[in-house]
Amino acid sequence: MTKVQNNRAWWLVLPVFLLVAFSAILPMMTVVNYSVQDIFDSSTRFFVGADWYRQILHDPRLHDSLLRQFIFSGCVLLIEIPLGIAVALTMPTRGRWASLCLIVMAIPLLIPWNVVGTIWQIFGRADIGLLGWSLRELGVDYNYASNTRDAWVTVLVMDVWHWTSLVALLCYSGLRAIPDAYYQAARIDRASSWAVFRYIQLPKLKSVLLIAVMLRFMDSFMIYTEPFVLTGGGPGNATTFLSQTLTKMAVGQFDLGPAAAFSLIYFLIILLVSWLFYTAMTHGDQK
Repeated sequence: MTKVQNNRAWWLVLPVFLLVAFSAILPMMTVVNYSVQDIFDSSTRFFVGADWYRQILHDPRLHDSLLRQFIFSGCVLLIEIPLGIAVALTMPTRGRWASLCLIVMAIPLLIPWNVVGTIWQIFGRADIGLLGWSLRELGVDYNYASNTRDAWVTVLVMDVWHWTSLVALLCYSGLRAIPDAYYQAARIDRASSWAVFRYIQLPKLKSVLLIAVMLRFMDSFMIYTEPFVLTGGGPGNATTFLSQTLTKMAVGQFDLGPAAAFSLIYFLIILLVSWLFYTAMTHGDQK
């Protein structure tokens, strides 16, 4: 007897394909089209091939912004991943305190990005901000608007405050998924806390940490709103990241062709580095 396949379920997936095509594929094809043309107005444009790509790849703005972006994303990962793991390990596992901790940890994630920038903009001011006023009273010369080091530290601390909760919650869920039998065996063997973490918790968290690293890298590499609101990319270009450079090129200068080529190179960099992260972590897990 031949089994009849029912393909009606594909009709349920069709709206998703249409939504993705409308929101992602069509805009990307438009960007690809812009990246190979020199556009003067809606009716005047000339095909230039890969000229814009060559120009962008030799543009010092791309090199400087890319270096700042990698440094920032590297600092974010080096701070937030270990800190998120440490916070998850100290959170209670049951009872009212566990629920309270989960609520408190979720609060920063619910705040819109532009509001986060505004909060830290006020928080860091020496005249009305608690952080700026406290540092001034302690004799620390702090001014994120004019000092490059202070601007960098403020943007980095702001991102850590905003997104460490995500890493902590992901790690917390991974820790709760570890069967209790592993901990019972560790107690029988009288394993130390470090041994439990090294040989039980950390290996079981690898898949969760892969997700956390990927999410935090992609998000930090595309950061725009928070530093734009806080420092405007300054002082000078000290906190001008790739997204801000792209915005200035597309909106400020209205160079649609170079901006389209810049955005595709930007996308390919994120895709490449994310693939490298994924390959390295999964290959290490297979070993």
